[in-house]
Amino acid sequence: MKKSLFLFSFVFFTLSLQAQKDTVNISSRPIQMSYSAEAANINISIFPVPVRENYFNIKSEKEFSSVKITNIIGQDIYREKYNDPQTLAKIILDNPRRGMYMVTVVFSDGLRIVKKIMIEQAE
Repeated sequence: MKKSLFLFSFVFFTLSLQAQKDTVNISSRPIQMSYSAEAANINISIFPVPVRENYFNIKSEKEFSSVKITNIIGQDIYREKYNDPQTLAKIILDNPRRGMYMVTVVFSDGLRIVKKIMIEQAE
């Protein structure tokens, strides 16, 4: 009885030490950020903001190859891929609803920038 209790205690103690060691190893890993310094240097503008009609413009100093607009819950409401990269694009939406949207601009080299826009009802 004492041997089995001792064996059980030893196994339990060993496993708990191993579990603590795993936890420490997981939390001590360096976190890698996917933020690009190049993305911070790209000047991109969306106007007019807030959007009150069914269109807005995107202007960038770097050529972009596609634009995607998603609502706040992640549903795509607009997607356009350009065969000829653009620096200025007019985005026309079909009957947009009031709310916050994410505009994802993908550049020719694969770099992505996401901007938020607010769409309001036309006055």
